[in-house]
Amino acid sequence: MRHRLARLRRLLDRLGPLLALIVMCVGLSIANRHFSSPENIIMILSQIACVSVLAVGETMVIIAGAIDLSVGSVLALCGVTAALLMTHGANIWLVMVAALAFGGFCGLISGLLSTYGRLPSFIATLGMMGMARGFALILTGGLNVFGLPPQFKSFASTSIAGIPLLVVIAAVVAIIAHIVLSRMAFGRAAYAIGGNAEAARLSGIPVNRAVTAHFVIAGFLSALAGLVLVMRLRESAPPTAGQGYELDAIAASVIGGASLMGGQGGIPGTMVGAAIMGVLRNGCDLMGVSPFWQQVAIGAIIIAAVFYDRLRRR
Repeated sequence: MRHRLARLRRLLDRLGPLLALIVMCVGLSIANRHFSSPENIIMILSQIACVSVLAVGETMVIIAGAIDLSVGSVLALCGVTAALLMTHGANIWLVMVAALAFGGFCGLISGLLSTYGRLPSFIATLGMMGMARGFALILTGGLNVFGLPPQFKSFASTSIAGIPLLVVIAAVVAIIAHIVLSRMAFGRAAYAIGGNAEAARLSGIPVNRAVTAHFVIAGFLSALAGLVLVMRLRESAPPTAGQGYELDAIAASVIGGASLMGGQGGIPGTMVGAAIMGVLRNGCDLMGVSPFWQQVAIGAIIIAAVFYDRLRRR
């Protein structure tokens, strides 16, 4: 009997977020017919594409036993830097490559400060968050960047088999990250480090180098999310973009089953967590619920998810 209950609990741990998402979708479809329309579903997927990319990087860092608070600010810095270069006539493809490299460099700094510098990842990335946001405001003078080239703006309206390009990018990132975490030694090492860093070190895993690499990936994906967001906005690149997105990324990871203690989580769960937040916000908008109450609801969900994780570990 105890064995069956334990197996049932493990099943609920894996499928609980997905079941919650299904219940939310069914309930909102009944409450508002417009919710289940293909146009609205595509809009939800487009809205969560940016946060989904951020959340993938955040999940990889959390699994390794750290946290990255700078992803939203790095998103803004890389986004406005790319926009400024493109408005001055730089090649679009070279600019995007440079922006991704710059995001990885920001992640490298955070990772080195956290591992070799022995700073808590919370403090290291908090400092990076402030610096990246400050540089974004300095570069733009606090003003939005306008005049993006038409070729770049056209990416937002590009579709593949009827699916927006931005959604395809998020899906490809999620699939690659899932393969890395579940099939490759690099990903399995992250679980080992998050579960017990000292045991991982004694078993021969280069802990500092591995954790730093996860920060680099998070920075790279933050830059990619910045490009995705600027594509979606089309007309401008605001230096205030991404404010609060680090919390959304952490929330998607935690709701999807990642533990802030490290060593647990996965990309499929994170995607479900991002979808839950997107569906919740969209449903509240359709029902006329104030955005302020939406923030309250998301905060309550985060607390409940973390509280459940603590109970599960006990």
